[in-house]
Amino acid sequence: MTPAEPSSTPGPARTPEHSPRTRNVGLGRILVAVYGVFALSATARAAYQIATKFSEAPLAYLLSAVAAVVYIVATVSLARRGVTSWYVTLGAILLELVGVLAVGTASVVDTAAFPHDTVWSGFGRGYGYVPLALPFLGLAWLLYHRPRGAADVDTDGGR
Repeated sequence: MTPAEPSSTPGPARTPEHSPRTRNVGLGRILVAVYGVFALSATARAAYQIATKFSEAPLAYLLSAVAAVVYIVATVSLARRGVTSWYVTLGAILLELVGVLAVGTASVVDTAAFPHDTVWSGFGRGYGYVPLALPFLGLAWLLYHRPRGAADVDTDGGR
């Protein structure tokens, strides 16, 4: 029986939107919201920094822009259904994890290279270390909701 087929047991029929593997409901919606806040915040921060004081710390400000793009991609792909979106989200969150660990380490080890903070500087200390925790939560959520078979085939174009 696929999730879209009616059940022989009493109760409401399961639809793909209410499948146990749907990523963007419950805690998934909270993750989408948090990623959305970080997408907006990192984009605004990077845009302001690049527009007003790029020459002061170009590396830091470009890394803030990279973080913004990663958060935007993660937000959009996490909010969508389908196998393709799952893989895009996985890639974005893995890139986020590598970024926060690499930039966090580099900013602690070589403070001269980062005269101004990025979103990921000091492992996200300017954002209460949420940038450090978020990829671990995102990966746990994704792995719990990974595609498992024919029922998860992306038949609706990822919408």
